[in-house]
Parts: sequence; structure tokens; C-alpha cells
Amino acid sequence: MPRSLKLLIVLVGGALTGVAAFTIWSLSTEDAPPATTEAVATETSSTVLSSVATISPASTLPTTTTTTTPPATTVPEKGYLVIQGTGDVATDPEYIPTLALEGWDHAWSGLDGLFLEDDLTVINLECAPSDLGSPLDKAFVFRCPTETLPSMKANGIDVANLGNNHSGDFGKEALVDGRDQLTAVGISPVGAGRNAAEAGEPAMFDANGWKVAVVGFGGVAPDDTWYATADTPGMRSGDDTPSMVEAVAAAEAEADLVVVTIHWGMELDTTPRQDDIERARAMIEAGADVIFGHHSHRMQPLETVGDAAVFWSLGNFVWPHNSVPSATTAVARAVVGPDGTIDSCLIPAYIETHGHPVLTGEAECAPPR
Repeated sequence: MPRSLKLLIVLVGGALTGVAAFTIWSLSTEDAPPATTEAVATETSSTVLSSVATISPASTLPTTTTTTTPPATTVPEKGYLVIQGTGDVATDPEYIPTLALEGWDHAWSGLDGLFLEDDLTVINLECAPSDLGSPLDKAFVFRCPTETLPSMKANGIDVANLGNNHSGDFGKEALVDGRDQLTAVGISPVGAGRNAAEAGEPAMFDANGWKVAVVGFGGVAPDDTWYATADTPGMRSGDDTPSMVEAVAAAEAEADLVVVTIHWGMELDTTPRQDDIERARAMIEAGADVIFGHHSHRMQPLETVGDAAVFWSLGNFVWPHNSVPSATTAVARAVVGPDGTIDSCLIPAYIETHGHPVLTGEAECAPPR
């Protein structure tokens, strides 16, 4: 630990008297008191003087100038950034038996490694990623066995939103465990947690000189008990605009870019509702740059609001093939340029067979080669 030497010079009757006091602190750098002139001036009254030296008036004191050069900080140069998102993903083998028969990678094999080539991939995980708990009494309950999670990570999934109406299908214990299970395989969970603070925490990433924050919300809850409180688990509300703005603003204070993944709207709608439009605008004013929406089980338009890219709804993704409209889907892509401008597009895809989306078109937005 560093030693601190304090020298107090006092002029008395024309004589120069030096009083040297030595104090040793055994503190961590976080605990060390700040060096202020006030602290030096008042300490002599309580410090034991370990030595006293009288300096002759004729003595010549050398002048020493110390210049402290701050350490050089290198700001990484910003490059192009590719961020992609999807709608609903459920690797529940009871809901999609094909996945258990073909293997978990079957869910991603029609994408030609798309999520392995970008900088960040965000999905809405529409199931409880846990082996714990018991099913709730509701029409549809989805569980993603933990054995499916390594395949998600291996196929490029970075963030999973748990702010939706199925992540709590097996109770609070499974919800909290599911968050931990995702973290264990290297996928960042957002949108739900042990309390409202954790549920609203952003997942943070550094890529190509950018610091990116991803925040999740769920505005479609079976009842209010699904929402996290200050001391109970649940999802971060996607209906409470002030709370959403607070979480986005907190993320924006830490990052260069803020991505929002949110479960909102009404099933089968093909255009956004007015209340969600207003929520989007509020989040964009608070600092959101990209918004990935989901829940309607139908594709909705991509729109630029201010400078932000808003994908109102991305429909289904790893999901059963129930109908042509239900199976018509896309991957959302936002390409951020070094100057912060965002070029966005939808990469067409189609759920050819149960749980198996396949790309059907090319990306119209891409960083220059």
C-alpha cells in the first residue's frame, strides 16, 4: 500500500521551521480519501509528530517541479455495426415435435449462418428456458428445455428477451432459473428478472468501437402478477411508459446505441396500434435507436421514426407452420455506420416446415465491403 508523507512549513519570527509528519494508510484505492488541501491543513492537530527538523534561515531549499502526465487513453475508432433481431422463438418439443426428431440445430439450419456473421443477434424467447416449475393454468404453456440453449448460442444468438406472456408459464422459480440458464450458456437475458431493477437492466456489448445496450420489455401479460416489482420476480412492463423511458434513458447514459426488444400490440394485427406508436416515440426521445417489436404473430412494417429504426412486429420465427400469413416472416437488420446513421431493412424468410425458418431473399442493407 502507498505511504503518504505530509510536510508542513511554518514561518515563526523570521525562522523557517519544518514539521514532518508521516502517516501510513492501509486502504484500497477505492477507500483512500481524496487528497484535498483542507485535509492537509487540519491533520496536524491529530497526527503524532514522528520527527521535527529545524531548517536554518540561510539554508537554500531546492525547487522541485513535478508534472503529472495523465495516461494516454485510446478511443476505439467506430466501424460498421450489424444488429439483427427476430420475432417469436419457441424450442418446445411438445409444441414443435420436429425439433426433437431433427435435432435442435434444425431451428437455425435454414439461415445459412446469418447470425454468426453479424455483431449482435436479439430474439424474443417465447418460452420458459428452464427445467423447473409446474405449468400454469393457461391455454398455451411453452417450455424450452435447457438442452436446447447451447444450440441457440452456437448458432449466433446473443440476447434473449424474456419480457413476454410465456416466459413465466412455469412459475416464478422457472422464470428466475431460466434467466440463469441463459447466462450460463453465454446468452444475455433481458426483460425479466428477480425484481423490476434486474428485469430492466440492459445487456451491454462492445463491438467495432461501439458500446451497445439492449433493453427488454413485455406489455402483454396474462395478469398484473406477471410484472416484476421492487421485490418480486417478473417481467419489466411494456405498458408503463414512464418506467420504460426511465430504463431506456439509464441505458442510453451507459452506451452509444440502445436497442429495445418489446412484446406489444394485439395478435393478428398487421399495423401498430396508436398507444404503441406513442410508447415508441417516448422511448426514442429517451435514447432508443432500434426497436424490435413482436407478439402479433404477423409481420408489420418497418418504419424510421426520427433517426431510429422501428420494426413494429417481426411475427413468428422458430414456430409451427400454421398458415401462410403465420409462416411469412423476416430477420430485422440495422446497419449502423461509423457516423451513427442507421440503414435498416427486412431480410425475407418463410417457416417452410414446423420450427424451420428459411431465408427467401437477400438483405437490402449491408455494410460496404
